[in-house]
Parts: sequence; C-alpha cells; structure tokens
Amino acid sequence: MKKVYIILFIFLFAYKVDAQQDPQYTQYMYNMNVVNPAYAGTTESLSIGMLYRAQWVSLEGAPTTMTFAVHSPVGERVGLGLSVIADEIGPVRETNAFADFSYRLPVGKSTQLALGVKAGFTFHDIGISEDLITLIDQGDPFFAQNINETTPNVGAGAYLFKPNRYYLSVSIPNLLDAVHLDANGSKIGSETQHLFAAAGYVFDLSDNFKLKPHGFLKYAFDAPVSFDVNANVFMYDLVEVGVGYRLEDSFSGMVNFLITPNLRIGYAYDSIVSELDFVTSASHEVFINFDINFTKKVSRSPRYF
Repeated sequence: MKKVYIILFIFLFAYKVDAQQDPQYTQYMYNMNVVNPAYAGTTESLSIGMLYRAQWVSLEGAPTTMTFAVHSPVGERVGLGLSVIADEIGPVRETNAFADFSYRLPVGKSTQLALGVKAGFTFHDIGISEDLITLIDQGDPFFAQNINETTPNVGAGAYLFKPNRYYLSVSIPNLLDAVHLDANGSKIGSETQHLFAAAGYVFDLSDNFKLKPHGFLKYAFDAPVSFDVNANVFMYDLVEVGVGYRLEDSFSGMVNFLITPNLRIGYAYDSIVSELDFVTSASHEVFINFDINFTKKVSRSPRYF
C-alpha cells in the first residue's frame, strides 16, 4: 500500500507547477467540447457526449476520468454548452464544471471560425488516509483531516472548421492559476495553464473509405510537450478503426461504430511504453456520443468530428 502512495505522492504533490496535470484523452476528436469551448454549437443538433478513461490499469489508485458534455447551436451563430470533468487519482478527486459560450464567424464559402469562452468552478477533494498521513508528515495538522477546496476558473478557445472536412483547434481551458492546497506556505496543490492544439482532415479515398489523420498537442507552460498523432479509416459510414502514438508514452488502437447517424460509440486501448510499463501495461477508454435533431432540415449524414 505504501508503495502505491509513494507513486501517487510523487505524481500529485512532489512535482512543481510546471508538470502536466490535466487529463489526457486518446479519442479527443470526439471529446472536443471538454477541451475547447469554441466547439460548442458547431454541430447542427443538440449533441451529448460521455467518456470514461481508466489509465494505467492494474496500478492501485491509478487515474480514472469521466467527462460529460452537452452543447447546441442557438440561432445562426451562437453556441451554448455545459462540460463536466471528474478526475480521480488515489485519494484525490477533482471535478470541473463549466458553462460554454461560442460565436461563429463565416470566413469563407463554407469555412467558419468559432471563438469561445468558458467559466465555472473546480472542486478539489482529498480523502486523507493513515498511510498518506504517515508518508507525508506524521506531525503536520494540515493532513489531519479531509481537504476540500473550490476555486473559480475561466477558459478560452478558437475553432476553425469546414463541416466534415477539416478542423483546427486552439484553447486554454484554465486561464487562472489556482492553488488548491497551501500547507504552511508550501503550494503543494497548485496548477498552471495548459495549451491544447488539435487538427484533423478527412480524405476521400473512395465512396466507402475515408482517411482521417489527427494531431493533438498538450502543453503545460514550462513543461515538456505531450503530442499525439492518429490515423483513422472510416468505412461504409459504419465503422472506424485507427492507430495512434503519444510521444514517449503509448501506442494506441481504437475502434468506433456509427450505430445510427445520431449515435456513435467507441473504444480505445493504449499500450504503455513509458517508464511506467514495469507496473502497468495499458489504459482503456470508451465514449458514447448522441445527437438530437430538432428539425427535418438538419442533415442526417454522418458527422466525422
């Protein structure tokens, strides 16, 4: 048990504010509203998405992440949304709840630029155990009880897209520095801003096959860059398979099914190749996206992002 908490302690507390902190996603292209508020309302329907990620399976206390997002266009140019991220690692639970607003501008015949902002709160909870108290400091009263903190935050992003052809996304979901835990002047629970950038394109290989390369960059200021590259093939407007690589971390395989034009479910498997491969071999991720069309004018063709 203490070995587990040592790993968690190093991962959560001992690192400085320049560490990568925000959750990571393998199927980010279908979870974009959580990352970028400008994505809200860029579809032609009310869109609901849920994702669950179990990272570093077989490691006790390893991270698990659940996300929920709902968004919809309101009028011709405005989009509104709600996004929730529940992240847990060992005794630490963090929940982010945000309201999203976007405004779309035409920049070409069919290309649009969406600008978005988000605002909400982060709820940070630590359930203190005897092992963790012993490991950190037996005599520090700061760790004698559970810790609960709530902090406000705001974010912003831009999303350039041509429906079902390409997208470029840039965002900083958390613009404000936050200090969740401050023990005797030592900021052991602080976090910093993260920059996210993503891009994707759809190549028509034939009537029934489409190649969809994607890239995703995650950067915590003054920390090493995390970068994903993926190549997916969408076949017969029904099934999509893909492979990916996360820099110095993992290789990925993914599959998703378009059950109906409004319902998509998917699964991803990450094979760990980082220094953690001696204690864990894989991460798993599943998602479900559902669109609700309000009028008959809405196209029911498959949505590729």
